[in-house]
Amino acid sequence: MKIHASVALLVTLAALFFDVSTVEWMILLICIGWVFIVEMINTSIEALCDVVTMEEDPKIKLVKDVSAGAVLVSAIMASIIGLLIFLPYIKRYFI
Repeated sequence: MKIHASVALLVTLAALFFDVSTVEWMILLICIGWVFIVEMINTSIEALCDVVTMEEDPKIKLVKDVSAGAVLVSAIMASIIGLLIFLPYIKRYFI
């Protein structure tokens, strides 16, 4: 969660610096929110699994792995969307 918060802060600062459009702000905020929501669901699922059993169970491991994978996929998708939004600004600023 700390990593997601740090990246969200960097994205927010970059959006302010590049003065992105209102629509781009909305997309960025949806992506940031989505990653936090998926991370919170993942944390809830992992906590619930730990209540069910602390012993190694292949089914519990699968549930935790899939839940963590959902966070990874959401973060990758948010990163791709961020790149699509910021690359034109970066090109204009540095070229």
